[in-house]
Amino acid sequence: MMYLSLSILFSSLIFVEFKFYTKYQIQTIFAIIVNYITACIVGLLFYKERIDLISIPHKSWFWGGMALGLLFILIFNLIAVTSQRLGVSVASVATKMSFTIPVLFGVFFFKEALGVLEITGIILAFFAIYLTSTKANKIKAKKWALVLPVLVFLGSGIIDTCIKYFQAVHMPEEEYALFSACVFASAGIFGVLFIGFKSINQPIKVNLKNIIGGICLGVPNYFSIFFLLKALQHPTWNSASVFTINNVAIVMFSTLLGILLFKERLTIKNWFGIGMAVLSIVLVAFGQQLMNFL
Repeated sequence: MMYLSLSILFSSLIFVEFKFYTKYQIQTIFAIIVNYITACIVGLLFYKERIDLISIPHKSWFWGGMALGLLFILIFNLIAVTSQRLGVSVASVATKMSFTIPVLFGVFFFKEALGVLEITGIILAFFAIYLTSTKANKIKAKKWALVLPVLVFLGSGIIDTCIKYFQAVHMPEEEYALFSACVFASAGIFGVLFIGFKSINQPIKVNLKNIIGGICLGVPNYFSIFFLLKALQHPTWNSASVFTINNVAIVMFSTLLGILLFKERLTIKNWFGIGMAVLSIVLVAFGQQLMNFL
């Protein structure tokens, strides 16, 4: 429970960081690249074994981790475009509802069993994410833009599914830090290539503010993945429970942080969604114990 709570905390801090990016006019794309480099360095510092650069490419998870880094960059940019074209709430809902992909993967690939209360909690989680994230304002967009949240949904779900697969099949616990570092290194490399092409038309401002913003984002970004890997080892929770609680709690907690730190206003629908989120977490986390009690 502690590892999952820490993953939720650090993931929620990422959303707060992006709010400060707007406030202090930090150039997001440059800070994102610094963030990945920072996360890679943090991972290497927390890796307790001797680092053998020659042996790393021979790890069974290495090339998959490199592809995952590319996917990180692609999905981040898709989320950014979706937020701009259709609104932040649409991007948030598409990202967090993607937990259904690793949940289904766990059920069919790892033969994980779900009880009645857990299934009820997962269904409630859908409504909780939607109600908590949606805002009143309407945004007009071209029809082609409607494919963006679908791509965000699929991409985000594939990322979580890959993390679960590598954790369960290809990775001993002592390599979690090294795996995370390699994924972020890959994302950083592809990000530098991306930013190089982008800078042709949009000059990138290399300044201390952007670098500090990237460093502040990189630390929680690394720990959000690292503690998620640790949480997936929970002796009684399956991956369906972990991903459901993780995504719902992030939406709920980041929303509450928005109220406390940025004085954001919530509608009755949003508050109802938060209440439903709490209920869904209880059902998913303690469904088996409740069934035994009943």
